[in-house]
Amino acid sequence: MDQAKSSKNPRHVYRFGGGQADGSGQMKDLLGGKGAGLAEMTSLGLPVPPGVTITTAACRHYFDHGQSWPDGLDDELQAGLRFVEEIAGKRLGDPENPLLVSVRSGAAVSMPGMMDTVLNLGLNDVTVEGLARRSGNPRFAWDSYRRFVGMFGDVVLGIHYTRFARVMDAMRDGKEESELTVDQLKALVAALKQVVVEGYGAFPEDPEEQLRLAINAVFRSFNTPRARYYRKSNGLEDTMGTGVNVQAMVFGNMGEKSATGVCFTRDPKTGDRRFFGEWLPNAQGEDVVAGTHTPLPLIGGQDGADAALTPLSTAMPVVFEELDRIQKTLEAHFKDMQDIEFTVEEGRLWLLQT
Repeated sequence: MDQAKSSKNPRHVYRFGGGQADGSGQMKDLLGGKGAGLAEMTSLGLPVPPGVTITTAACRHYFDHGQSWPDGLDDELQAGLRFVEEIAGKRLGDPENPLLVSVRSGAAVSMPGMMDTVLNLGLNDVTVEGLARRSGNPRFAWDSYRRFVGMFGDVVLGIHYTRFARVMDAMRDGKEESELTVDQLKALVAALKQVVVEGYGAFPEDPEEQLRLAINAVFRSFNTPRARYYRKSNGLEDTMGTGVNVQAMVFGNMGEKSATGVCFTRDPKTGDRRFFGEWLPNAQGEDVVAGTHTPLPLIGGQDGADAALTPLSTAMPVVFEELDRIQKTLEAHFKDMQDIEFTVEEGRLWLLQT
């Protein structure tokens, strides 16, 4: 795989999906660790949602040229989106069958929690209705929309998350999000969008504008004070840049047959060869790491886990067996302990990172 079209016309976007990938696990410097891992897992035939990776070189260009994109990036991104849409069978902005995407960072060296992510991008007042009809689950669609408005407003538009949190708390009135009705979720979305109006202006409804703004926000997150401090504290270079992974969304919040989780091929505390992890039913990835929900163990009895907490191995035994096979495959392939993120959508396992 050539890492550039030519020295004068470098390539900025690498595709993965449908069992084939332009990149590989050996290309961390160009694709970032997450992008390289996604490419490698795709080539191994593992269940990875299709997507594209924007290179770390494009990020460096963004900072070196007044926060502008390199020539050709926009065209390559559009072609990459068509590739993702064809595999997913959905289209970004389609009012009847909308494609939603995640936009996630990934530097060559892992910087956990330092850079930004946007989920459920592509939702607006029209596509949310299409998602509700297509899924047959209006509650899921509006739950995804309220998540998107709050996350996009915070990460991309720069409105402090506490402004959204105050509205959320007032609207929930002591209830969990899972207890809100569809009408209450619709009212919550309207209230969150009003926060955007007050702090930024009209909420961007065009999915392609949303995507461009989100990519820029992920680029910028590489140079936030916390990210720079992390690199200084860990002896990492400030010049490496981050890759940006734009990937078709799979949904862990579609109901009780859906879930999200993180796992390790070994015990992260001791290094012992023991499959270890946590999961949440009917949730999205940020719920696991936000500290707002109590995660469940992957396997019963891990570290004296509460016996009342149902492990994934009991709740979804077929999914667990597939995940167990995959984690062994990945450690053997990479010859190192792996940290894996996964989502289960309506009983189907998907891998989002290794």
